[in-house]
Amino acid sequence: MRQKKGSLFVISAPSGAGKTTLCQKLREVIPDIKFSVSYTTRKPRPGEIDGIHYTFVDEDEFRAMIADGEFVEWAQVHGNFYGTSKKRIEDMINEGFDVVLDIDVQGGRQIREHFPDSVLIFVLPPSMDELRKRLTGRMSDAEDVIKKRLKNAIDEIKEYKNYDYVIINDVFDDALEEIVAIIIAERVRTSKIDKNWVKENFIKEEE
Repeated sequence: MRQKKGSLFVISAPSGAGKTTLCQKLREVIPDIKFSVSYTTRKPRPGEIDGIHYTFVDEDEFRAMIADGEFVEWAQVHGNFYGTSKKRIEDMINEGFDVVLDIDVQGGRQIREHFPDSVLIFVLPPSMDELRKRLTGRMSDAEDVIKKRLKNAIDEIKEYKNYDYVIINDVFDDALEEIVAIIIAERVRTSKIDKNWVKENFIKEEE
């Protein structure tokens, strides 16, 4: 096996920037990549499936998981709790799979602390006006919720400087292509190659 361990990719963005749609498309164009399904106390939106988009739990169960130390990161966002299972990530990475996390900036900071080699990607909308149009066009949030998301977006965007890459999601296909390029580049880093595989296949005759 050429790649010994997988990489962990964190994709964050203000609500409405399009990161969830980008992550969903990544499943199609990079079929061997894995997604760590987050836990949340938020109610499912139309079309969301438990265990695929999120693992939906009630607040009591979520708080019990916090107490048991099951989350590598968790946060309360827009009144709902979100958390990422540490074991789910570690198992997939150790099996050699690349893992993508679709989480907010609070979670991104916590992930970097626990996984220093993680690759952080921040997705920006082309403008705040466009972000408002996208949030309004979703038809899933009330006006007061949209205002709250736009206010939070400003604080979230300030975090871009702590990320390794910034993608501007103006033309969707271009943004997707840039994220795919990042993942491919990270896969072929020298540090990802199994040294024993190189030794066995190329330099064993020198011994």
